[in-house]
Amino acid sequence: MNDFTRRTILASGAATLAMPWVSRAHAQERKITLAAYSGLFEDIYKKIVVESFMKANPDIKVGYAGMPTSAQNLGLLRAQKAAPQIDVCIMDVVVAKAGGDEGIFKKVTAEQLPVMKQLAPAALIDSAPGPAVTFDTVVMMYAPSKFATEPTSWRELWNKKHEGRIMLDAPPNTIGVGLTLIANKMAGGGDYRQSVAKGIDLLSEMAPLVQSFDPKPDPYTAVTSGNADLSVGLNARAQTFSKQTPDRMKAVMPDEGSVFQINTINLVNGSGQNEAALKFMAHALAAETQSAFTEALYYAPSNPNAKISDDARQRTASTPDRMAKMIDVDWIEVAKIRDGITEQWRRKVTSRR
Repeated sequence: MNDFTRRTILASGAATLAMPWVSRAHAQERKITLAAYSGLFEDIYKKIVVESFMKANPDIKVGYAGMPTSAQNLGLLRAQKAAPQIDVCIMDVVVAKAGGDEGIFKKVTAEQLPVMKQLAPAALIDSAPGPAVTFDTVVMMYAPSKFATEPTSWRELWNKKHEGRIMLDAPPNTIGVGLTLIANKMAGGGDYRQSVAKGIDLLSEMAPLVQSFDPKPDPYTAVTSGNADLSVGLNARAQTFSKQTPDRMKAVMPDEGSVFQINTINLVNGSGQNEAALKFMAHALAAETQSAFTEALYYAPSNPNAKISDDARQRTASTPDRMAKMIDVDWIEVAKIRDGITEQWRRKVTSRR
């Protein structure tokens, strides 16, 4: 070995000893993948939740797999079941429950995730694999230019002056199922688990006024673009459109009340990064994170310790008067009758348009 080679090797070894953090940091860097909704949800969630987590945990990188619907999300997870490439998943509670039953998700406990002890009771669903991370609400959307005063009742959807100017999402879409439960209560129906026949009959009376039961690309755009005067959607997205274009669309939770839509956060069974995944879940459920996300996208927080402004609170169902009007719904039970509701819509509602 000549002098040049010996000096090079010694210098390299000294540099490695002098900077051990380089190799250690590289070895400790972890990456997890979060699968959740695409579109507006993805834009805001990455900015508010994912980026703040990575800033607080620079050794953990988070990738985001955006999916248009929970059903598509579950389909991807089923395809990966033997070798999961996703670690954490946010989806509708009904779909999450199906994934848990199939062993796609691992049940999470408060021992693994102590922040669960802070969550609202409604966020802890026994048959779901993970806790609720957000609550959304079914609301009525309207074009303010078409109304002298804000509509306050779901009955506005039955007003014949709106014939041909209403667009609705039919079941199995969650919005359509939620509207069925609301209509069933309005019609004096009893336990929805036994029958929603009265709600279906009431909806069938409204059906001839509806322009479309499959608005493209969605009911929010139908109203903001001027193609519809009335529609039904989920509050978080409706409020965002309302804030961006207040002259074109506004959202209201009518006096008869509404129903919550629940999104849960779940640990994928077979994830190779359980520790990092649980750490991310804890961050997503923390009061400070939930507060920031509610301020940005108007989902009601599942952690009641979250502090939100009066403006944000007024744009969610979190006010005491709205909470008192919410219809108590067990979405796991609704999942058992969802196909039946969809079939009743096909026979008695959408066929009447």
